[in-house]
Amino acid sequence: MKKFIETIKNIFKIEELRTRLGYTFLLVLVYRLGCFIVLPGIDTTLLASLQDSTQQGLVGLLNMFSGGAFGNASIFALGVMPYISASIVIQLLGMFVPYFRKLQMEGESGRRKMNQLTRYLTILILCIQGPAYIASIHSQIPGAAFLAETQLGWSRFMYNLVATIILMSGSMFVMWLGERITDRGIGNGISLIIMIGIVARLPFALTSEVGTKLSTTAGGGPIALIVELIIWFLVIVATIALVQGVRRVPVQYAKRVVGNRQYGGVRQYIPLKINAAGVMPIIFAQALMLFPILFSRWDATRGLAATLGNYTGFWYNLLFAFLVICFTFFYTAVTVNPQMMAEEMKRNGGFIPGVKPGKNTVDYLDSILSKVTLPGSFALAFIAILPAIAMKLGVSNAFASFFGGTSLLILVGVVLDTLQQVESYLLMRHYDGLMKTGRISGRSGM
Repeated sequence: MKKFIETIKNIFKIEELRTRLGYTFLLVLVYRLGCFIVLPGIDTTLLASLQDSTQQGLVGLLNMFSGGAFGNASIFALGVMPYISASIVIQLLGMFVPYFRKLQMEGESGRRKMNQLTRYLTILILCIQGPAYIASIHSQIPGAAFLAETQLGWSRFMYNLVATIILMSGSMFVMWLGERITDRGIGNGISLIIMIGIVARLPFALTSEVGTKLSTTAGGGPIALIVELIIWFLVIVATIALVQGVRRVPVQYAKRVVGNRQYGGVRQYIPLKINAAGVMPIIFAQALMLFPILFSRWDATRGLAATLGNYTGFWYNLLFAFLVICFTFFYTAVTVNPQMMAEEMKRNGGFIPGVKPGKNTVDYLDSILSKVTLPGSFALAFIAILPAIAMKLGVSNAFASFFGGTSLLILVGVVLDTLQQVESYLLMRHYDGLMKTGRISGRSGM
């Protein structure tokens, strides 16, 4: 405990780190305040039906990513999801379209161009999602809630246009906040904003769970609560191991003599992550699992929709786990390119000991990647269905979401990434880091 307190003091001794932490806290506070600012012209007392409909499914996922702003009809309702969707599309295009692949290999200039294209695509997505969100609000809350239409005499078209512009501006402002945090704060801004939205739900969920366990005999009492918290802690530890786990492939670089100096001749490692796909397979699988419910109005599919609409049911979770495994392999194949790794090693005079450069290196890396991804995909699938298992065992719906799925993976990944940056500042100033045994290994490296 004394060591921890001393480390906290060292953090605030570093002026740059102290400034960055304060700047990050200020922008996060601005974002959280904006999540409670409702769209103009809407009666906040009539939003209960909208809030109830944003608790589960893909809509619940969007509400979680927006920190509850989606269910509050806030000016930040769309959050950073359009930007994330645009980033995924641009990333996929970089794997299949030669123009985008060329931009990826141009370094800093190419990165700036791709960021610009990502922003343009974000605006296009907002032009679609904004009116769709307004239309969903109109269908879920009473018409009397729209004061601009009932009291000010605005037409439906005029109100939808103004509300869409506000939503687009709010989403772009949130994106700007994330970029400012990345540039002048601590951690990845976009990821940090998503994490803050998730963390905001944790105190209420934990308080509710504690109250349920201690207030009723059916809840199990204090013993059941302690066991539940211990299991939650073990799940967090296992998730950290999954996020940090890597398979290190040794790479030897040839010696080069330039003048009187010798270069190369050192052995480095390529870290192939066990979970290279991150949280994206779960997001894709959840989005796909929503489709059968959309067709529940037809009698032919009503039984299937009812079966797959049961989030704690066997068949739903079996199919969900299968999709997570499939998407893990797909997204890993898209984001991790053994061909590019082999070419990069060959250009820099590197080779894997015992493996010939070229096609043999590509096949070797692909083989290792497949062997590493297989257990990682099963572990990710198990984490994805853990909330359903927790609910079956008596955990409340709100708290069960923190036992796995997107919530836990994002929390663990972002926290590790942020702590890694703080650790680097401490070590640069010759202070002891947050860990006694060395650096914290975040999402991005070893």
